[in-house]
Amino acid sequence: MATLFLYFPVFLALYIISTHFLNRIRNFPPSPLPSLPIIGHLYLLKKPLYRTLSKISDKHGPVILLQLGSRRLLVVSSPSIAEECFTKNDVVFANRPRLLIAKHLAYNSTSLVWAPYGDHWRNLRRIVSIEVLSAYRLQMLSAIRLEEVKSMVCVLFRNQNQFVDMRTVFFELTLNIVMRMIAGKRYYGENVSDVEEAKRFRALHAESFLLGGKTIIGDYIPWIKSKKMEKRLIECNLKRDSFLQCLIEEQRRKILEGDCCGEKKKNLIQVLLSLQETEPEYYTDDIIKGLVVVILFAGTHTSSTTMEWALSLLLNHPEVLEKAKREIDEQIGHDRLMDEADLAQLPYLRSVLNETLRMYPAAPLLVPHESSEECLVGGFRIPRGTMLSVNVWAIQNDPKIWRDPTKFRPERFDNPEVARDGFKLMPFGYGRRSCPGESMALRVMGLALGSLLQCFEWQKIGDKMVDMTEASGFTIPKAKPLKVICRPRPDMLRHLS
Repeated sequence: MATLFLYFPVFLALYIISTHFLNRIRNFPPSPLPSLPIIGHLYLLKKPLYRTLSKISDKHGPVILLQLGSRRLLVVSSPSIAEECFTKNDVVFANRPRLLIAKHLAYNSTSLVWAPYGDHWRNLRRIVSIEVLSAYRLQMLSAIRLEEVKSMVCVLFRNQNQFVDMRTVFFELTLNIVMRMIAGKRYYGENVSDVEEAKRFRALHAESFLLGGKTIIGDYIPWIKSKKMEKRLIECNLKRDSFLQCLIEEQRRKILEGDCCGEKKKNLIQVLLSLQETEPEYYTDDIIKGLVVVILFAGTHTSSTTMEWALSLLLNHPEVLEKAKREIDEQIGHDRLMDEADLAQLPYLRSVLNETLRMYPAAPLLVPHESSEECLVGGFRIPRGTMLSVNVWAIQNDPKIWRDPTKFRPERFDNPEVARDGFKLMPFGYGRRSCPGESMALRVMGLALGSLLQCFEWQKIGDKMVDMTEASGFTIPKAKPLKVICRPRPDMLRHLS
């Protein structure tokens, strides 16, 4: 036994060295040393992950290959290499890895986000693009967004001169908008028709989001069974599935009883149930529930987190805040509240959002992709079944790409072409698996943030700058919720009281 322990360091060193040189012979991308037996590079991963991966890339280059247990992970931190992945190799990387979260929370990896690339995914994408998030459908539902933003403004007016938690305000706004689009229901604030149902929904949504952001070791070291976590995922999914099925049955009853709005005012579930009548074998209840889950997750936390960062940045940069308010005053005035049609006349407000998304992208590593066959990336050989993470945060905060990237300067987007310049800015991803909800998110964020600047004066609590410390998660949440004091602008009082 003593001899075994004596030779173990030798065996370990030989393993590390041989693996390293074998990877070079195979023309794999650079990889940090050492890659340990069984766990590989898992020991390197610390939160926040996007910053850790950025530091590794700074040392080893913009294309690196990590061994995470039994899985390989390709990390890309360069616009040109990201472009290669999402253009030349777009079909190759259009797949998703099979993860336990996708199995248990995304109907066995059949939802739009987690479905493997193929006919099923293409049909889901078509449904979302045409029936859910098309320009036509978004325009039909614009009244919902406007009503919810007005409701938020009225709540803030009633709470003027008090401390307001803007994280809660933004989250409730986005969730009410999304749930009214999905099922015609509000679950926060006033006019909640079923208080108990709302409580159930809030608890389920919070639990689903918490579990959905977990890293499960069993995904990377399969022989380590994650039974406790799997049990939580299964139980959460059963509760959520039951809740969503009740929503579907309620909307089905309304259609049968004729208690349904006209075609232009149908909610998402009603639209999908109408399609189910003509194609019942495809528009199953599980497909409908999967689409609802995707829109709930994609349309709430990402937008609310971005708005919280945007207002925090504006409070720390009063000259930018004043410039944005001045643009709104000049273009819209004080005779009415702004609406979505005004956004096209507010380029500086859009620049504020672009700069916020650059500094704090909602999904800093995007959703992971997986190669369906062997390919070349940056001249390196990438084996089939390799996971891909594009470090959008690293690209968008790279001083070699962006001048003074840590400074909040919306003026860098004065030229609209900057936002479309290659792959330097891609907070919503790119290619076949890019986020289909980009247009809706920009409408919600632009209308909400613009309305807040039009209607209120904003004040930090105390003399210190707003704390911009980042927390960990799938998104980039602020470590401390933004709490502020707002006062109605005198010229807008008649629209608020």
